[in-house]
Order: sequence, then C-alpha cells, then structure tokens
Amino acid sequence: MAELNEKAVELEGRLAELEDFFDVEGLRRSSEKLSGEMSRPGFWDDQEEAREISGEFSRVQNRLKLLEDLRARLDDTGEILELSEGDAELLGEVGEELGRIERVLEEQEVARLFSGEYDEGPAILTINSGAGGVDSQDWAEMLARMYRRWAERRGYSLETIEYTEGEEAGIKSATYSISGEFAFGLLSAERGVHRLVRISPFDAGGRRHTSFASVAVAPVVGDAVEVEVDEKDLKVDTYRASGAGGQHVNKTDSAVRITHLPTGIVVQCQNERSQHQNREVAMRVLRARLFELEREKRQREIAAQSGEKADIEWGSQIRSYVLHPYKMVKDHRNGEGTADVDRVLDGDLDALIYAYLKSRTAV
Repeated sequence: MAELNEKAVELEGRLAELEDFFDVEGLRRSSEKLSGEMSRPGFWDDQEEAREISGEFSRVQNRLKLLEDLRARLDDTGEILELSEGDAELLGEVGEELGRIERVLEEQEVARLFSGEYDEGPAILTINSGAGGVDSQDWAEMLARMYRRWAERRGYSLETIEYTEGEEAGIKSATYSISGEFAFGLLSAERGVHRLVRISPFDAGGRRHTSFASVAVAPVVGDAVEVEVDEKDLKVDTYRASGAGGQHVNKTDSAVRITHLPTGIVVQCQNERSQHQNREVAMRVLRARLFELEREKRQREIAAQSGEKADIEWGSQIRSYVLHPYKMVKDHRNGEGTADVDRVLDGDLDALIYAYLKSRTAV
C-alpha cells in the first residue's frame, strides 16, 4: 500500500506540471471565447475561417476534458486508497488504474517536447525508394505500411495523395496527409534515410541485400503562409494513374507530377478525380515541402534533419532495420534500439520516436 501511495503522489506531481504547462485556466477561457465566436450569426459565411475556429475549439475541448478526466481519476484513486484498509483485491484494482493513468500521462508529457509553430498540426509524409532496385521498392512499401499502421494505432486520419507502384514489386513512392494531435511534431523524428538488411526474397541465390528508402516530412501550411513558387521553375508532367485511387484510375491521364527544378523536389498526386484537382493537391504538397526546406535552412539544420539533400544510400541513414543475420532496429542518431523488429514494422514506433525527440531536446 505504501508503494501505491508513493506512485499516486508521483503521478499527482506529474499531472500538476502538465496542468501548468497546458494552462488549464487558459484553456477554459479559450473554450469560452471560441464557443462565443461559433455562436455568432453568420459564423459559417467564411467556411475556411469557420473550420479553423471549430478545429481549434475541438482541440481545446479535447485537451481540457483529458486533463480534467485525469484529475478526477487520480482524486478517485486517492480516496479509494484511504478507504481500502489493506483490501488486496481493491489495492490490485487501484494499482491497475494508476498504471492506466501513468500511460496517459506519458503520452501527454510528449507535448512538452514540442515548441515549433507547426508541431501540433497535420503532416505530409513522402516515402521514396532509393538504392537497391526492386528490393528498395519493396522496402518502401514496407515503410508505407508501417506508417499507415502507426497512424491507425494513434487514431490519426490518413489520406493517400499518391501511391506509385513499382514494375515488379513494391512502390516507387507514396505520399500521405496525416492528421492528428502533434502529427507533424512526432513524424519530424522520421525524416531521413531508412536502411533495411535482409535475405532478399527477390534473389534466387538467397543472398543478403541492403536496401534504402527516404522519408520526407513537411507541415501542412495554410494559404496565409507565403511560399514563392515561380511557374518557370516547374516541370509539370501528366500520366495515367496506377494502383488504388478511385474509378478514374487507369482510364485517363489525370495524374500529375510536378518537379521543382531549383531544388529537385518532385511531388505527385493521382487520387483526385481530375487533372486539375490533382494539380491543386500536388501544388499544396510542393508548397509544404518548399516551406519546410526553407524553414530548416533558417534553423541551420537541413544537413542533419531534412533528408532531402542526402543521397539515399550508404552512410546517410538515420535508422537501420536488420532482419538477418540477427534482428534489430537501431536509431543511429541516439543509439536507441529494439530486437522486436516485427512490432516496429507493424507500426509500434512511439518508443523510438519519443527517445529521439527527448535526445534532441536534451542537446
């Protein structure tokens, strides 16, 4: 019982720090203000502004409810501990509840790792196969599945913007828009080159192969953010879409590929119904990628973080996934790793992401 009391006191302190960090009273004031704005006549006349306000209201409400719920649960466990009188069954239930509260607290404490303007918002994630031929394309497809499963585990929404299959197997590239609390902040830990070592399923000789794929992450930026894009710097190609993408796939040359010549950034979209819509979405992705590239230059971190200018080959990887001759995932930036490769590839990335973010903050 003494151990449970100590744990309850520890969690009480951690919750109090979170309440200060998120400013609970400030959240309540914001909730009231936003609610008032949403109640005024003509609120939905400007739909874009209305969506932004209603989205902010939803985020504030969710954060407030979560913190208030944690406070109520922690108070309840404290009262039960006082009344338990050594009841083993009751103490067991309290221990389980404290464990659940701690897990939620740990998730919320991650928010303290973020300070960027766009960390709380959605992200655009792009995967490109690199050196390694068909093995690399297969690896890129494995990464695409890993991030889809990660988003699913966290309850994030994921929209496919582009998914280009390889000729033999795997994918050449994939682009997703991922929305959820701190989506960009968390996924920023994944930027760079990912390396896979395994016995190739495409090698008749059963030899070990090393494959590479790059991951680029950019924040979703609104139209109010100025990103200069000169039309003469763009090379626009249209092609027939392939893979999942709706009823128009493989029927018209509606897919759009835009190459930004000065930077070499290539963006694609094939999932909309028309070439015009695909071009609009591709331009939004390009603006986001250019914005992120410029932001990283200003922060003087582009060489270490963006992955955009790094060759997708030996020596530039941020993380290795080894399936043979042993099993290990290792992050080369901080030395963190795990032998449970299958679990990581099934989307259980949070421990690796948190460890990197914490190490980055500590520097």
